[in-house]
Amino acid sequence: MANKDYYDVLGVSRGASDDEIKKAYRKLAHKYHPDKAGGSEAKFKEINEAYQVLSDKTKRQQYDQFGQTFQGGAAGGGFGGFDFSGFQQGFGQGGFEGFEFGGEGFEDIFSNIFGGSSRAKRRSYGADIQVDVEIIFSEMVHGTEKEIKLYKRATCDRCNGSGGEPGADLKTCPTCKGSGRIQTTRRSLFGSFSQVSECPECHGSGQIYEKKCSKCGGDGRVREEQTVELKIPAGISDGQTISVKGQGEAGERGAQAGDLYVNVHVLPHKKFTRKGNDILSTEYVPFSVATLGGKIEIDTIEGKLILKIPAGTPSGEVFRVKGKGIPELHGRGVGNQLVTVVVQVPKSLSRDQKALLEKLKDQGI
Repeated sequence: MANKDYYDVLGVSRGASDDEIKKAYRKLAHKYHPDKAGGSEAKFKEINEAYQVLSDKTKRQQYDQFGQTFQGGAAGGGFGGFDFSGFQQGFGQGGFEGFEFGGEGFEDIFSNIFGGSSRAKRRSYGADIQVDVEIIFSEMVHGTEKEIKLYKRATCDRCNGSGGEPGADLKTCPTCKGSGRIQTTRRSLFGSFSQVSECPECHGSGQIYEKKCSKCGGDGRVREEQTVELKIPAGISDGQTISVKGQGEAGERGAQAGDLYVNVHVLPHKKFTRKGNDILSTEYVPFSVATLGGKIEIDTIEGKLILKIPAGTPSGEVFRVKGKGIPELHGRGVGNQLVTVVVQVPKSLSRDQKALLEKLKDQGI
C-alpha cells in the first residue's frame, strides 16, 4: 500500500463517518473478494488493510496526523521523553538557563506523560484488528464456522520474532552503548532541553543481533495473509461482536499479539424475522379453512410442518409453534415460532362461487 491513500482505497472522504467507512468497505469487499467472479486478491488485501486502520479510532487519528508512517511516528511523537533532571536545582537558582529536566523520579513520571521511554525495555503489543462478516438467517439459528482471511503483521517464521538471523549472536548496541536510550540536547530561548528517547537501533533493548533477519529485516514481523477459523455460536444477534484473543497483529519482537474483533451481520430472510429468541412468520389461509377449520402447511427454519387451524379463526390470529425458534446464546433454552394467520379474501369468483356466497349472505353469514 506504499504511497496509497487509505481514504482513496475505500472511496470515502477524510471526513467520512464510521458508518460510511463500514458501508464502503463492505461494498468493496463483496466486489473484490477473491472467491467471487472478477475478484482481485491484491485489491482485496488493500481494502482490508485500509479498513483495519480507518475503522479504529486511535489508528485513524494517528494515520490522519502521520500518514502511512503513523505507527512509527506515533511511537516517538508528542514531547517524546524530556529528561527533566536538575529541575529543582535549576529552578532554585532562579532561572531556566542550562537546566535539564530529569532525575530518577521525574524522568519516569514525565516520560510516561509525554510519551518517552523509561529505562525499562518496552515492547509494543500487536494492534487489534476489526473486520465484518455476514451470515444468513439459518446460520444464525444453527451456528456456523467461517474462514476469515486477514492481511496483517505476523510473527516472522524465520527468526521467530526475534529480528535476528538464525545463528546470529547478540552484541551491545553501538548507538546507545547498551542503555536502550539516546539523548539529544536542544537550545531555546528558555534554556537547554535534553530529550531522551528510545534508541532507534535496538528499540530500547540495549542489544542487537550481529546480523538482522534476512526475511523481516530485523522487525520480527512480516506482512502476510493468514486464515482464521471462526466459530459463530447459534443465537448470535445481528451486529454482535466476537473477540478472538491473540489473532490480531503480531507484537513487536515477541510481545503479545493483538486481538481480532469480528462484527457479525445477519442477512435478512425473505420469510422469517427475529424477535428475541422467537421467529416470526406469516401464513395466508383460505377463507373457507379459516371459517370451517382445517390444516395448512407452514414453513419453519427446520422445514415444512402441518399447522391445525380451528374453525372460526380470525385474520391476525397468532399461533405458537413450540421449540421452533432460536437457541439462547450459550444457553439451553430455545425460542418458539410465532405464526400470524392472514385470512385471504377472494378477489375474483366464479359464477357458482358467487351463488354459494349469496346463499350464505341470505342466511346472515
